Amino acid sequence: MMLAFLLPSENANAQWMQMSNGMGTNQSVVCLASNGNNIFAGTWSLGVYLSTNNGTDWTQTSLNDKRVYSIVISGNNIFAGTWSLGVYLSTNNGTNWMQTALNNKTVNALAISGSNIIAGIDSPGGVYFSTDTGTTWTQTQWSLNGLIVFSLAVNGNSVFAGTDLGVYRSTNNGNSWDIIQGSLYAYSLVANGNNIYEGVHDYGVNLSTNNGNTWAQTTLNNQSVLALAASGNSVFAGTDLGVYLSTNNGVLWVQKNQGFINISKVFTILVANNFIFAGPQSQSVWRRNLSEILTGSQQITELVPSSFSLSQNYPNPFNPVTRIRYDLPKAGVVKLVIFDALGRTVETLVNEHQSAGTYEATFNGSQYPSGIYFYRLLTDGYSETKKMFLVK
Repeated sequence: MMLAFLLPSENANAQWMQMSNGMGTNQSVVCLASNGNNIFAGTWSLGVYLSTNNGTDWTQTSLNDKRVYSIVISGNNIFAGTWSLGVYLSTNNGTNWMQTALNNKTVNALAISGSNIIAGIDSPGGVYFSTDTGTTWTQTQWSLNGLIVFSLAVNGNSVFAGTDLGVYRSTNNGNSWDIIQGSLYAYSLVANGNNIYEGVHDYGVNLSTNNGNTWAQTTLNNQSVLALAASGNSVFAGTDLGVYLSTNNGVLWVQKNQGFINISKVFTILVANNFIFAGPQSQSVWRRNLSEILTGSQQITELVPSSFSLSQNYPNPFNPVTRIRYDLPKAGVVKLVIFDALGRTVETLVNEHQSAGTYEATFNGSQYPSGIYFYRLLTDGYSETKKMFLVK
C-alpha cells in the first residue's frame, strides 16, 4: 500500500473552473441568468453571450456591442438592461434583439413580478414598471425618483429596491414605497422564503427574517457584497474577496474560492442546473458543482481550540454519508482529503484558508464502492490521517 508516500492531488470537481470557451478568458461578466439549460451572460462591453451546455461553450448573441448590466427572463422573453440605452428584448433565445420603449436609461437591475417587468435605474434613478412586455413603461411613485437603484428583489406581493440610500419596499406595484433599511449602497438583494438578504458597500450582508420589517447584520460584516444568490437553505455572496457561503442564515460564512486563479471582485452569482456560476472581474465565467460546494466544510463554533485535532468520522461504518470534525487553534491554509486504500485521491473536501475554530465536513460516498477509505488533515505543519469504512 502506497499510503505513506502519496501526496493528495487536487480534485477538479472540488473547485471552481473557468468556463470561457468562445468568450475568452478576460471578460468582465456582470450578470447571469438561466432559462432551462440555457445560460445567458451579460458583459461589460461585448453584450450578451449564450451557453446551451451549462457554460462549457459560449456564443455571442446579436446584442454584441453593448454594456449589459442586468438580465431577467420571463417565459420565452429575455430582457437585457444596458448602459444608457435602456432595455432590449429577445423572444428567440438571443438570436434577435429589439430596443424597448425604455430606451435612454442605464438599467442596473431587472426583475419579474407576476406579469410585470421591473427596471431599476441609475442616475437620475427610480424604478419603472412595464405590464406589456416592454411596449410601455411607467415610472413608479416619486419617493424613489433621484435615487440610484442598484438591485431589485421580489417576494410574493412585495418588491424591494436596493438604492444608494438603503432598501425600499412596495406592496402595491410601485404606487408607494417605504424605506425599510437605511444602509448606504444596497448593491444586491435576494429573497429566500421569508428571509431577505441585502449586500451592502463595505458593510457585508444584512438579513431580515420578516419580509423587511426588521434587519440585523450577519457575521459577513466588513466587505462590499456585489452579488447574492440563494439555493434552498444556502446563501452565496459575491464580494471583493471572492465567494462566501452561509448555510445557517448568515450566522457563519465560509469562503469558497478554491480554484480561482486570482481572488477578485465577484460581480454576479447564479445557481442553475446543479451548478453555481460566478463572474469574477476580468475573468469571464467560472463554474462549480453545487452539491460539492454545499457539502464541504462548515465552521460550527468560533471558540478557539487549544490544539490541532482530527476526530473520528461519525457514523463509522457509514452508508453513504459521514461527518468529519476537526479543530484549528490558529488560522491557515487547510486541506482535508479523502483517498482510497491504494492512496488515490477520491475527493478534496477542503482546500482553503480558514480561521481558528471547530469545523465539520460532510463526505458523501454514494458514488464509491464499499471498502476502506482514509481522510487526512493537512495544515501549517500538522498532518493526521484516520481510517473509515464505507459499507453498502
